[in-house]
Amino acid sequence: MTTLEEYKNYGEEIEKMLVLKSSPMAVKMLEKEEDIPEGAIRPQRDWGHRYAQCQAFAMSRRGRKATIAMLKKDNWCPAPVSAYGLAEPREKITGFPYMVENEAADKALAAKSPEFEYGKYIGIISAPLKLTSYEPDLVMIYSNTAQLRSLLLAVKYKEGILVSSQFDPLRSCVYAVIPVIQDGQFRITLPDTGEQYRTMSGEDEIIFSFPKDKLEEVVLGLRHFEEMSRDNVHRYSHLDVDYRPDFPQPPHYTEIFKTWGIL
Repeated sequence: MTTLEEYKNYGEEIEKMLVLKSSPMAVKMLEKEEDIPEGAIRPQRDWGHRYAQCQAFAMSRRGRKATIAMLKKDNWCPAPVSAYGLAEPREKITGFPYMVENEAADKALAAKSPEFEYGKYIGIISAPLKLTSYEPDLVMIYSNTAQLRSLLLAVKYKEGILVSSQFDPLRSCVYAVIPVIQDGQFRITLPDTGEQYRTMSGEDEIIFSFPKDKLEEVVLGLRHFEEMSRDNVHRYSHLDVDYRPDFPQPPHYTEIFKTWGIL
């Protein structure tokens, strides 16, 4: 079982190895108020304001008022309230022709939209993984595409799989969380338009999320490439540009080149 100290160390290590601009986050769905750790901020109660879930994630990952618990009355966006099962009736996500022109396709997409059952959770909490005071359900990382490539290399090395995702340009707070918990798999999610508008998420940022039980594997995979020689092109923190022609190749490359008549 992973200890809190190990979670914190893993968060610090990932942030350093990938030179991330913001911290990996520990994210947990809350079943009852007793799950909220002491010192966590509840925006409506503590600040007298409500926020969108993407804004809470932004404050957590950027280290501003880091541990944020978002219950129903803290929210100022319908998507997470509805999809996390915090209220009924659910948000109406069909019937907007400016989003999906074809009515049948619109309804089919809505039917497949992920959601938790109503009443299972009362909210969600997020904090920098390196500072977490609770065991998360999942880890969320905002990265650029090169950093994401390193994460995918780590997953491929340790688990021998290719990560697949479906991409919705909306509701990133839904897709980065719910399928990961329900399916127990890695997920790549695009920050949505509202998130970019309200949190200034970078145009080059993308979200990688995964269950807590895969965290050690991700770290071990990243270490594997980090500990290789400095000229290893798979090592993010030392990746450099090499424009040399006929650059050095590993033996298995030169052998196949000979077979093909290139050498």
